[in-house]
Amino acid sequence: MNQIDDQLIMRQCIQKVATGPEYSKDLDFDEAKEAMRVIIEGNADPVQTAIFFIALRMKRETNDENCGILQALIDSMQQVTAPVDEIVDICDPYDGYTRGVPASPFIPAVLAELSVNAITHGLHQVGPKGGATFNRVYQAAGLNVSLSPNEAAEQVGNIGWAYIDQAQFAPQLHDLIPLRQRIIKRQVLTTVETMLGPIRGKNKTHLLGGYVHKAYPPIYEALARHGGFDSAMFVRGVEGGIIPSLQQSGKLFFYEEGTELQQRDLSPSDIEIKADRRAVPIPEGLSPAPLGDHIAAKYDSDELAAVSAKLGMAALGGEKGLMYDSLVYSSAICLTHLKRFNSIQDAASAVRSTLDSGKALDRFKAASR
Repeated sequence: MNQIDDQLIMRQCIQKVATGPEYSKDLDFDEAKEAMRVIIEGNADPVQTAIFFIALRMKRETNDENCGILQALIDSMQQVTAPVDEIVDICDPYDGYTRGVPASPFIPAVLAELSVNAITHGLHQVGPKGGATFNRVYQAAGLNVSLSPNEAAEQVGNIGWAYIDQAQFAPQLHDLIPLRQRIIKRQVLTTVETMLGPIRGKNKTHLLGGYVHKAYPPIYEALARHGGFDSAMFVRGVEGGIIPSLQQSGKLFFYEEGTELQQRDLSPSDIEIKADRRAVPIPEGLSPAPLGDHIAAKYDSDELAAVSAKLGMAALGGEKGLMYDSLVYSSAICLTHLKRFNSIQDAASAVRSTLDSGKALDRFKAASR
């Protein structure tokens, strides 16, 4: 389409979704897809783009709108198949952590050591939280965060896991970060971007994601099914990540091939985790976030990422503590869902043995620059 046609598409879509609480209308799948295509190709005015995203958020996005936007992003990205039969896609929130020390960046290495191929993805920084991201943690740990899609797929084949940055597999989406920072509030891209699945398995690709608010499991289910994931797990996790509270009971929503969305209760006590904190606490003495940098981040995200790298590698090497327990809990949930073990207790025992042996740390270090 030409630029005039694209301008008309944006005008018509904004007129539908931004007409106030009583008169706004939902977009169908194709309308949402076309509007996102115009935006991703750089043919939309930034003001109109911001209005479109905020209007969708104010009226509440529908599954058709979410999936249409997801499809436009999939059409614009590079997706590669790794030389492995199955892979688990670990999709933590791209805006990172601000209230605790991230533990989930170390889950892929644990799974890989237990013969479950894993891919994870993210970016350096984005709002609304602007926290410690996978990218920042891996950089602090000395890993290469600039693998191309083909290099990431090859690394999965070689060592069982890899990280790939949005700048590499979806550069047009990544170019929207400055505008997203100015929008400040959460919008549809925050929900959809984790579901892109840049690296796939030859036969099956599974999803491990997190959520906070109870409305989100069905939303993520619709996105995951549209994105072609053969099965999916959605953990009610700390800060929307894949690790549940270590202190209290939690919930897991999941689907498998041919099944509807199901719910399972989780309890850390089932695998002998007894903690007095929900997650790994932020240590005292971190510098405050740079003034005017990220409204939601209280602490310097690079310093928080460095703490995560230090504690995470220690836990991968068998050091006990809340980081260790976090890795055991989330990994055991995933392994049980994939039916690699008969019970979550057996899975947790295998994870502890792997951590205590130091082999998970070696697997993590194998991805070093």
